[in-house]
Amino acid sequence: MAALKELQRDLENKASDLNKLQKDIAKNHQVRKKYTIQLGENELVLKELDLLNEDANVYKLIGPVLVKQDLAEANANVRKRIEYISAELKRLDATLQDLDEKQNSKKEAIFKVQQRIQSLQTGKGKA
Repeated sequence: MAALKELQRDLENKASDLNKLQKDIAKNHQVRKKYTIQLGENELVLKELDLLNEDANVYKLIGPVLVKQDLAEANANVRKRIEYISAELKRLDATLQDLDEKQNSKKEAIFKVQQRIQSLQTGKGKA
């Protein structure tokens, strides 16, 4: 009976860890979605900048004020932003893959504990 209680406690701990992993995965998806939207917006801005003539006026919104900006500088800033966002997306993908692997191993561990509990309850298994 003590072995059964210990297994049930172990199962609860593993289930709690799995729940935390699932929350982390959901949070990762939210952040990834935000970055994906930003990447799309910045790529659109870059396309718009590429359509402009070299002597065109470009303005950047800083707080409540529009400040004139050099086209080459604006282009460079947008490209840097795209690089940064792309790097963040790669990092998030790697984190997500790691979390998925951890989730799968937790599920396997939970399944094994459930099998041991079941075998103890049916009297076929030994602690």
